[in-house]
Amino acid sequence: MNIFSELHCDIPREAPGDNASTAKALSLVPQLPENPKILDIGCGPGMQTLALAKITGGYITAIDNHQPFLDELKRRAEQEYLSSHIITQNCSMFSLEFEQESFDLIWSEGAIYIMGFRDGLQSWRRFLKLGGALAVTELSWLVTNPPEEPLNFWRNAYPPMKNIEENITILQESGYTYINSFTLPESSWWDDYYIPLERRLADLRKKYQSDEDANAILDEQQIEIELYKNYSHYYGYVFYIMQK
Repeated sequence: MNIFSELHCDIPREAPGDNASTAKALSLVPQLPENPKILDIGCGPGMQTLALAKITGGYITAIDNHQPFLDELKRRAEQEYLSSHIITQNCSMFSLEFEQESFDLIWSEGAIYIMGFRDGLQSWRRFLKLGGALAVTELSWLVTNPPEEPLNFWRNAYPPMKNIEENITILQESGYTYINSFTLPESSWWDDYYIPLERRLADLRKKYQSDEDANAILDEQQIEIELYKNYSHYYGYVFYIMQK
C-alpha cells in the first residue's frame, strides 16, 4: 500500500462534505420521478451515495476507479439494507459507457476537479435525460481578490479554480440552466475529512519517521490543512445545482 492510500484508507470522506449539505442540494433539485435513476460519479467510500438512496428511494450507479472505496460502499450498503438500491462499478469518469439520456440525476461530490469543471459538465451532459439535473461540488474562490498565500497554493495545486460567478457562467455555456448554489459549511471540511486526516497523519509520521519521501507527502497534506485554518473565508467547496 502506498503512502497516499494509507493516508486516505478508511476515512469517512475523500473531500469536504456532510449529509446535511447533500440533503440541502437534493432539496434544490427540480422534481424527480419516483425511484429515480441516479449516477454518482467519483463516489469514493460513498457516504453521499447512501444518503441519496435513503432520501430518494432511487436506484444509484456509483462509480469510482479505486476498488477499496467501492468495497467499503458495498459493505456500508449491506449494513444499512440498501444493497438493492446501489450498484458499484469500477471505471474511470473519463471513459463512461452508459446509454445517452439514461439518468434522471447525476451527482458528484469532490470529484469533478479530476476532469475539470467545464470538461466534466460537458462530458456528462449526454447521460442526462432532458430536464434531468446535475449536482456537483467544486472548489471555488469565495472572493474576487484572494490573499497571495492561498492564491499561490491553489494556482499550483488546482490551476483551473474559479470563483462562483465564473463557474455559473461555465455551466450555462455548457448547456445547463442554473438552478442554485451554496457554499459548504466549514464543518464539512473538518468533521469527516480534515480531522480524520490529521489523526492519520500523526500515526503515519510515527510509522515513516525516517522516510523522507513519505514525510514530504505528509507535509504537503498538513500544509493544505493549515492553509484552510487560516484562509477558510476566501475559498471553499460550492454545491452547484443545474438542469439540462
